[in-house]
Amino acid sequence: MDELLREYLPVLLFLAVAIGLGLVLILAAIVLAVRNPDPEKVSAYECGFNAFDDARMKFDVRFYLVAILFIIFDLEIAFLFPWAVAFGDMSMAGFWSMMVFLAVLTIGFAYEWKKGALEWE
Repeated sequence: MDELLREYLPVLLFLAVAIGLGLVLILAAIVLAVRNPDPEKVSAYECGFNAFDDARMKFDVRFYLVAILFIIFDLEIAFLFPWAVAFGDMSMAGFWSMMVFLAVLTIGFAYEWKKGALEWE
C-alpha cells in the first residue's frame, strides 16, 4: 500500500502546485487590479449594438448571419488539418473525397457571395 501511495505522489504534488498557483493568481488579481471603471468600460456590449430591455425589439439580422457563416466555414476548414497531416499516407479515395468536399464548400461560398450574404450595406 505504501508503494501505491508513493506512485501517486507526483500526481498529488502536481495537483497541489496547480491549486496553489491558481489561488496565488486569483489573490494577485484581487490585490493588484485597477479599480477605475468608466461608463464606457462597464457598458453592456452584445453583437455590435447596445443591450436592450425589450426582447421583442427589432435588431439587425446581419450580425447573426455573419456569425453563422463564419462558424460554418471555420468548422469546415478545420477538417482540412487532419487531412493535410495524413496526406502522405492517404489513398486516392481519401484524396478525391476531400476534393468533392472542397468543391461543395466552394460552391456554397460562391452561392453566398452571389446572394450578397457577405455584403455589408
